[in-house]
Amino acid sequence: MSILKKVPISTALFSFVSYTEEDTAERNNYHMKLAEALQERADLNTRISQLRERIRNNALVQEGEKTPENPDELIHQLNSCIRDLCGLITRINLTNSTTSVRENSLTGEKEKTLTELIAERDTLTLKLSVYRDIVSEASSSVYRARGTEIKVLPAVNVQKLQKEIDQMSKQLRLTDNTIQETNWTTELK
Repeated sequence: MSILKKVPISTALFSFVSYTEEDTAERNNYHMKLAEALQERADLNTRISQLRERIRNNALVQEGEKTPENPDELIHQLNSCIRDLCGLITRINLTNSTTSVRENSLTGEKEKTLTELIAERDTLTLKLSVYRDIVSEASSSVYRARGTEIKVLPAVNVQKLQKEIDQMSKQLRLTDNTIQETNWTTELK
């Protein structure tokens, strides 16, 4: 019969290490494009997810045995990644909120922040998804076995909605292109 006991894992797992002025200055002096920062953020999120799983896999050990990996070292790595992610997200959000973009839209050129464009893109994506669902549902054919059965008709103008979908799709492409172009030409703050 094997007996499992918990490996003492330091409370560092639940605490964030604060930045020193030296750390902040070093990170702020590192130049990269916004698009590179977004890629790094994705990599950090992946690494944090992997560390979470590795810590979970090493949280328990059979009495008298050792864990394959040192959980305290893994927690140290996790805290370092979370600290880096926090700083990176802060810089990305600052850059997005202070970067002005001339948007080429179907309604004319407008000056907006990158944050505003991202919000517009995200809500337009949501709206498109709902409209596509409506058109799909309204376009479904209901077959009648006999002419005496109840006829089911669309309650919305499918043609009109499809034209709106086409316009929104074009606007989404333009907005996304503007965001992507800006990401690759803007220095991270």
